[in-house]
Amino acid sequence: MDYLSVKEMSEKWGITTRRIQVLCKQNRIDGAKRIGNIWVIPKAINKPTDARIKKSTVKDL
Repeated sequence: MDYLSVKEMSEKWGITTRRIQVLCKQNRIDGAKRIGNIWVIPKAINKPTDARIKKSTVKDL
């Protein structure tokens, strides 16, 4: 299995490296491993959904 660094994944997914580190720490990225002080992420993994966004409701005006 091929792995990519946090920096490479941030370029691929279009989010910050810090956000990816947080997702790894929260176990939201399947297969992410910590080697020493860096995270490595499987190359074929999909970007996790953003759990911070709630379903919005629109009121009729």
